[in-house]
Amino acid sequence: MIQRIQSIYLLIIVILMVATMFMPLAMLQEGDELFYFDTTGLNAMALSGDSELIYPSWGLFVLTALIALIAMVTIFLYKRRILQIRLCIFNALLILGFYGLFVFLIYTFLENKEDIVVNVKIALGFPLINLILDYLAIRNIGADEALVRSLERLR
Repeated sequence: MIQRIQSIYLLIIVILMVATMFMPLAMLQEGDELFYFDTTGLNAMALSGDSELIYPSWGLFVLTALIALIAMVTIFLYKRRILQIRLCIFNALLILGFYGLFVFLIYTFLENKEDIVVNVKIALGFPLINLILDYLAIRNIGADEALVRSLERLR
């Protein structure tokens, strides 16, 4: 049944991860230079409004798209609740990997630099919200599975 609450949680995860793909995650300022970091990498902003990709991080983009894709596929596996739970757990691990990869990429860029100001944007909080929603989806799928098993015992 697609009208279950965990389907709504998973749909919100998809929406937030797609938004994360296209929004800046952090702004970095080194002196008078301004950089923004999104899922495609670190971009230098020019005064004319153009941006140049300095440090690509396509792995972060692929990871973000994979999280959204797995959440979307999980919605339609409503007849296989155990597989849904496993995919949600795997998705939670991928979200934690997203943060690990983000920290690694920022660290590798900042290791030789001094006096850089890092401003975190709201899109960096979306995966944390997704982690909470993923946990709620796992709990509700587990409750559905327990209900179905209890009804099968009565037959």
